[in-house]
Amino acid sequence: MAQDYIIATASTCDLTREYLDEHKIPFISYSYIMDDKSYEDDCREETRLDVYRKMREGKLLSTSAINMYTYREFFESLYKDGVRPVIFLDMARPMSSSYKYCEEAIEDLRNDYPDSNIINVDTRCVSGGLGLLVQNVVSLYENGESMDTVLDWIENNKLKIAHRFTVDDLKWLRRGGRVSNASAVVGTILSVKPVLYVPDEGTLVAANKVRGRKAALNTIVDALINELADPDNAQITINHADCLEDADYVRQRIHEAYPNAGITISGLGVVIGAHCGPGLLAVFYMTDARRP
Repeated sequence: MAQDYIIATASTCDLTREYLDEHKIPFISYSYIMDDKSYEDDCREETRLDVYRKMREGKLLSTSAINMYTYREFFESLYKDGVRPVIFLDMARPMSSSYKYCEEAIEDLRNDYPDSNIINVDTRCVSGGLGLLVQNVVSLYENGESMDTVLDWIENNKLKIAHRFTVDDLKWLRRGGRVSNASAVVGTILSVKPVLYVPDEGTLVAANKVRGRKAALNTIVDALINELADPDNAQITINHADCLEDADYVRQRIHEAYPNAGITISGLGVVIGAHCGPGLLAVFYMTDARRP
């Protein structure tokens, strides 16, 4: 049934382009720069894998904030069939330098569209966690739920989406200033792998540091097994930055514990990947509450 409001998101939801197109979910693209050329994050699997392979070859990748005018242009495009309220879902405010420009665009748009009502949700989610939030919201939307019902669901459940990551090479976090040069060197020598998670505040922090890649993957799986909500009906997302073999290993371990859970594997979006590098693996799922 047709709804009297719109669900929109950003390329940072790390959903596949096929999903976004199938469900007709408008999204705004972040941009990234490689070899002094700017590209739009198009959410296509082939784009993601190509970017990570180039990073493995030594190419440097950077990202930039979305400016106010681009946000305004995107939101205005949603009004081509008339002004309707919009629920906009992007990554957590603390992780997004674009958030303030989004707010400015929403305010500016009201000058020309006094009835404009765009709700920029601070999702406290990122990457596949944001994608999991979007998928649940889209399901409610397509089942005819009201805007108020959807907003209530978001607020009651966004902090129940668990995010767990590990990186394969600390040099990418060092380049982004998230670890010191000394820590990166020592960590590389000792094969230390951080296991990261997103707390309620929507930041990215270290939960564990373990020796070896396999130990990091097992730490993520063990945490999921201990805290997964409703395993028989669970939606689990595994995003990877050109490390499909590791993603398959994680899926197999989860399947052994919870054979009825739904598990999806897809490429990690380039925005998070730019800061964490190829080899990043992330798992997202619903739990009762976020914890280290």
